[in-house]
Amino acid sequence: MTLITVARAALLTLLASGAAAMPTMERNVPRPERVEASGTPSTFSENATAVDVPDAMSKLALNYLYGQQKVRGVNLGGWLVLEAWITPSLFEQTGNSAIIDEWTFAQFQDRARAADALQRHWDTWITEDDFRQIAAAGLNHVRIPVGYWAYDISAGEPYHQGQALYVDRAVGWARNHGLKVLLEIHGAPGSQNGFDNSGQYGTPHFQDNPQNALRLKNVVNTLAKKYANDQTVTALGLLNEPATFYGQQILDYTTQYWRDSYGATRWPWAEEGNGAQSNLLLVISDGFQPLSHWNNFMNDPQYTSVAIDTHYYQVFNNEELSWTWPQRLQQVCSKRGLYSASPNWLLVGEWSLASTDCAKFLNARHKGHRYDGTFEGSARFGSCSDKTGGGNNFSPEYKEFMRQFFDTQAQVYENHSQGWFYWCWKNEDAADWSYKRGMELGFIPRNPTSYKYPLANTCN
Repeated sequence: MTLITVARAALLTLLASGAAAMPTMERNVPRPERVEASGTPSTFSENATAVDVPDAMSKLALNYLYGQQKVRGVNLGGWLVLEAWITPSLFEQTGNSAIIDEWTFAQFQDRARAADALQRHWDTWITEDDFRQIAAAGLNHVRIPVGYWAYDISAGEPYHQGQALYVDRAVGWARNHGLKVLLEIHGAPGSQNGFDNSGQYGTPHFQDNPQNALRLKNVVNTLAKKYANDQTVTALGLLNEPATFYGQQILDYTTQYWRDSYGATRWPWAEEGNGAQSNLLLVISDGFQPLSHWNNFMNDPQYTSVAIDTHYYQVFNNEELSWTWPQRLQQVCSKRGLYSASPNWLLVGEWSLASTDCAKFLNARHKGHRYDGTFEGSARFGSCSDKTGGGNNFSPEYKEFMRQFFDTQAQVYENHSQGWFYWCWKNEDAADWSYKRGMELGFIPRNPTSYKYPLANTCN
């Protein structure tokens, strides 16, 4: 049997079950609170590290030494997928309060005006100098969010295109400065989570139509063909944060998409009769499920070089907002056992130093903040006046806590997973979410492994 035949047979096996259509869900449901998969603290040696699973990863000649070299990276959020809280001025300049995400940015203003604004934003928000600074900060990866609409728009979808050109530029800039790229699909047709960072705020409808998964599979297939053996794009994120907490239907639909997209990206030319494999690390989201949910999913030997992406924030529900600074640190410490217990390759693809949701528009434009009680249905924990903004008003004590918060998270993620991507590199006015601003203010070290607070002291 030829290699091509084997590859095609494997792909057909993976695709055989298909994805079923899901019933429609009501739109205009308020954004649900983001749910964090949690675990209980466990006792083990501080020298324990992530579960060693080299076999699954060594079957392909990956173009980064995952498992031998830790990932230390930042997200280029708010660039090729708009987020109102990252660049609030871009939305406020429209003069239209109905513009809350990238869909409405295109839908509710003049096409030419929107196109001009996007072009200026893409040209200026991230440039090669950002890549130079990221490399100089001792980081080795960037995670670049991009929406499906950069590569595929159907009738009735108002999105503008042009982002693909900037992906190409970003890959070149990363190559120039010795950085690796994880290219992440951040938005799916219909929206996979209803968050504004999916392109469309509201209720997820990704699961409502089998064509949505097919379209997305074709997008990741296109990207896999382009970057199959690229020395700079070493990982492909198949879909960011699907909101599987909505129920079994979206969970089933998403897991079937994971299987289907694996075949389309591991053997991207199989349908043309070419059995060549891609050397990409393929990254799937935990979908807000406990990590243990995925322990027996897409395992070696049928699936190789697959990693789980988990995100950790402490600001999206009232319980988290009530935590004291020591409690926040201990919650991070509790992740050691949870992450080390996972038999999968694990990346912490998003985290920050925020301890409030005070950043302007963080919960979507005009939604207010839980921390100060302006978000509907929330309690009030304090004032946002000294907890957000550019950071010049942060107290010395607050900045010192954030330094310890950084050291604790970075060490936990390095010791008990394959590495991390901070969210995000920069924003207009939320220093607690900005890696770049954090370095300028001194609560993020200019060498990411220069720890002021050893983990053994903090966690014990």
